[in-house]
Amino acid sequence: MAAGTLSPFVYWAQNDSKLFLRVDLRNVKVPDIEATTSGLSFCAYGVGARGEEKYTFLLDFYAPVNPDGCEYRVNDRQVDIQITKEKSDPWPQLLSADSPKPAWLKVDFDKLQTEDDEDELSEDDNQLRNFYESQRYSPGSRTSPPSWNRKRRGQERKTEEFRKVYLFLYNLFQFVGFLYVGLVMLIRYSRDGEYSMAGTWEAVGKAMRLVICLQLLEVLHPMLGYTRGSFLHPMVLVGGRIFMVFAMIDAEPRMQTKPVVFYLFAVYTLVELCRYPYYMLRTYDKSISFITWLRYTVWIPLFPLGFLCEGVIILRNIPYFEETERFSVLLPNKFNFSFYLPTFLRLYLLLGIFPTLAFMMSHMYRQRKQILGPKDKED
Repeated sequence: MAAGTLSPFVYWAQNDSKLFLRVDLRNVKVPDIEATTSGLSFCAYGVGARGEEKYTFLLDFYAPVNPDGCEYRVNDRQVDIQITKEKSDPWPQLLSADSPKPAWLKVDFDKLQTEDDEDELSEDDNQLRNFYESQRYSPGSRTSPPSWNRKRRGQERKTEEFRKVYLFLYNLFQFVGFLYVGLVMLIRYSRDGEYSMAGTWEAVGKAMRLVICLQLLEVLHPMLGYTRGSFLHPMVLVGGRIFMVFAMIDAEPRMQTKPVVFYLFAVYTLVELCRYPYYMLRTYDKSISFITWLRYTVWIPLFPLGFLCEGVIILRNIPYFEETERFSVLLPNKFNFSFYLPTFLRLYLLLGIFPTLAFMMSHMYRQRKQILGPKDKED
């Protein structure tokens, strides 16, 4: 392989009739995979050990394979490749005798079944598993014994299953919650027209408060390792919504009857009705192209509209909070500290709202480019 070529970590396993390759490369779109009777070549752009780059590798197999029996599946975390052997026999190694073993090629011990599945293994499967373990757990090895690792992998599998079930149910609940808000608003508007807007808060305020509060969990998910990415973006998004719903609308009854509340809730609802179905599918590595396109496209008009509605609500609330002095701390007090909310709101409108909008839209643009961007890049 040419100097300077990057290769991803590749994990391999086998049974009597098939080879299994797991390419540790994230966010791959369309990999270039070519199988021959003697080997396999791989090329793709993705996020690996060296960041987002072009990664390639070439494998020269120990024995012939059937190139027509090569299948692959791409998800957000890896590329899974399955290859059919020409003859159904266990191989002592993956590569041919004259091929040096690269450092990035490793045995995929996750393919071995856990101790809970041992009763389902055939004699040949047990022999195959023991062969792998003998390769890794030789005398004097510092690696943990096989039985302990099988228990650990079983626990990791259960944890992963719990994570998927929890995330699916959370996203489903949120989708149903926003669907309820959207349907109530739509039915009331179709019946009463613009006269329904004044009663939006009374009709769906409690439901909106519930789903917005639950969105705080989305700040915790990346911190707990349940989802990838930083907690910063969901914290900014959810924190802003909580401030708007509880401080700007719930705390000021005169704002609750304004039509802008209807428009703001409509924007929130449309964004989430496209987002949560996408997350439900991705929890189990599934995707529907139209839903993916919606999730990474509807924000383009809706984010600016949402910030515009928030700005109008903040602007109209300034005289109300000057009158009531709610959430303001005035001198004198025992802490010798003052905070005047109307001044804070004016400063946010002047200096904060546009940088916050730019921060959120640039983040979404990067995600959209990564998911929906061009399939191929120039070398």
